[in-house]
Amino acid sequence: MARLNIYDPRERALIATADALLWPVALRRALRKPPQDAPTRILCLRLERIGDLLMTLPALAELRALAPHATTDLGVGDWNREIAGAIGGVDRVGIATPDWLLRGPSKGLTPLGLAARAATWRSRRYDLAINFEPDIRTNIALAAVGARRTVGFASGGGGPLLDLALDYEPSAHTSDNAVALVRAALNARGADEVPAAVLEISEERREQAARLLEPLGTRMKVGIHVSGGREVKQWPEARFRSVAEHLVRDGDAGIVLTGGAADRAQVDIVRSALPAERVVDLSNGTDLLTTAAVIAQLDLFVTGDTGPMHLARAVDTPIVAIFGPSDPRRYGPQGVRDTIVRIDLPCSPCNRIRLPPARCAGHTPDCLAGIETATVLAAIDERLASAGR
Repeated sequence: MARLNIYDPRERALIATADALLWPVALRRALRKPPQDAPTRILCLRLERIGDLLMTLPALAELRALAPHATTDLGVGDWNREIAGAIGGVDRVGIATPDWLLRGPSKGLTPLGLAARAATWRSRRYDLAINFEPDIRTNIALAAVGARRTVGFASGGGGPLLDLALDYEPSAHTSDNAVALVRAALNARGADEVPAAVLEISEERREQAARLLEPLGTRMKVGIHVSGGREVKQWPEARFRSVAEHLVRDGDAGIVLTGGAADRAQVDIVRSALPAERVVDLSNGTDLLTTAAVIAQLDLFVTGDTGPMHLARAVDTPIVAIFGPSDPRRYGPQGVRDTIVRIDLPCSPCNRIRLPPARCAGHTPDCLAGIETATVLAAIDERLASAGR
């Protein structure tokens, strides 16, 4: 029986029961003769949010290196359509948007609907299908694709449906788990160093980014992403404002504020405290790839544990990342010019993002409240000094 990495005991018991009922399927799959030839048509599933997809970039680069002659399709949620289309080595993007990952009133696919959508991809006749998510619902969808060989993680349930089901290593980084899955899928050790992940940004978007940044002139440019995406990951907006004010006043910096329409109120808390000529606000509908092109031209990016943090990592911009309940060993940026700011508490990191403890609901959790503005400013100063700014 697989080791289930599910912290809610009722959900864990439910998934364990489902897996037990699926074991006859596993026995039948075990009797199948595995394909001996190299795969020529591969499907990868990564339906979760922006940061989750970006943490899969190294694995997709490794897949391209190990199977250079294969065509690779990528299934993503609608929010990742733009990013998926810019990943080097991806030949085709399929869209499947699960309802349990949506935020707001929009409706997506139920687990049954997701399986039905995946079944429409059977005509592609995949040799290999890889699911990067440890989730029984997406493992069911992967099985519906009808690939000759299916590979994924057993730790979220649905392992009996797969030809190869790995345990998800909770102490390892998400990117490292994804790379290990690719190597296991292709029965390959891989090189000691993973190939560079490529996010292909057009010259047109790079030029647009340069025009957006023109009002800040030649001064140092620092990006700030105020929104934590979820309340439990939100460092106080007033402290982001203090950081921005310090950088403008004492560092002669220009500030670039990133975010979407849902983040406007939080962005305004910072923007309203700064001189208008020192701010570029991208929260007014700037698309993701143009935002990525802007971030690529910044001297530093300051953020919580967010999708834009991973976007900054993908374009190799130095980061100061503020972490609370999330474990940076699993989700943090891994660049040599990245700095993680956090405090040690007995309960942190708990990684309980979607179902936070009751004591942390409705207010800033202690693991973020304890991070003072001065601590973040010291990390920023150190990072900028190392870059000669």
